[in-house]
Amino acid sequence: MVKAAELVLPSVAAIHPYEPGKPIEELERELGIADSVKLASNENPLGPSPKAIEAIKLALPELHRYPDGDSFTLRHKIAARHQVSPDRIFMGDGSCEILNLLVYLFLRPGLNAVIADHSFVIYQLATAASGGTAKFVPLTSDYVFDLDAMARACDQHTRLVFLGNPNNPTGTIYRRPAWERFLQQVPEKAVIVADEAYFEFVRDPEYPDSIAYHDGQRLIVTLRTFSKIFGLAGLRVGYAVAREDIVELLNKVRQPFNVTSLGQVAVIAGMDDGEHIRRTLEVNARGMEYLEGEFRRLGLPWLPSHANFILVDVRDGRAVYDALLRKGVIVRPMGGYGLPRHLRISVGTEPENRRLIEAIEQVL
Repeated sequence: MVKAAELVLPSVAAIHPYEPGKPIEELERELGIADSVKLASNENPLGPSPKAIEAIKLALPELHRYPDGDSFTLRHKIAARHQVSPDRIFMGDGSCEILNLLVYLFLRPGLNAVIADHSFVIYQLATAASGGTAKFVPLTSDYVFDLDAMARACDQHTRLVFLGNPNNPTGTIYRRPAWERFLQQVPEKAVIVADEAYFEFVRDPEYPDSIAYHDGQRLIVTLRTFSKIFGLAGLRVGYAVAREDIVELLNKVRQPFNVTSLGQVAVIAGMDDGEHIRRTLEVNARGMEYLEGEFRRLGLPWLPSHANFILVDVRDGRAVYDALLRKGVIVRPMGGYGLPRHLRISVGTEPENRRLIEAIEQVL
């Protein structure tokens, strides 16, 4: 019998599938427990905007209809917010779909993507699936993207450079001087993918909003998502801002109806709920301050984060992760990101954060 793996690219056969954060239902089913806490997937602990929930309820009777395949109203709303043409907005089934489509378009065997160590693992998985080569560049000693080194790693075969700002899982950012220097060094044919899924949480004045650098010449694709601060991860809606010719190519290879009708109406409504965003930022800031204080008290090193999660060194990430599961607390071990000593912990509500710290004290 012919094995299916013999019929695909060797790089595909060698892929280790992405492992998402463990679902609450799965943990409670396995351990026979209830009232678990999930701080593993960088979700909004407050949930979606009430306006988004109401919009979903109103749209339910129309679920027998296909969604607007062009996401017309949503694209125009996003374009107005960024003051760009709607033709420069591409909607995706989460930003991960857009990442995969960019790889599908621009990579193939013989071409490469430049990727930082300890960055979002989908960059690496998508590159491997294409048959392209991943060129890995170490982070700096303080776990920040080394943009100068990434520019030097580019060559005539580089077609994509993946940048996460803030970076997942470190929560660190690169700042404006390094970014502007990078733009002057990167080859003309390299598409810069600025993955800014967590940008709403950043308060550093030196943070470079990559959309401001779209000049009609550079090949910059800015990725944003409604899964994080907007609390709509279950609906899978993301978008890209790019040159019109890149958007045209993305539209050629995407699936029809790739953004659901519920996703579209929820995002349109949620974008207008400034109070929900304000409360989310407030809860995140308080929670981050609390977790940092507790890690300091417990003698656990952590990385200062500009996102809604924090990376902490617990010496044996997998062992502590497993022990926390038995306490009904789900976090994220980082061995798959090359950080076996670390856990990535999402900032939760005050009761969730306190329960986490109590559990950590019990298992360490």
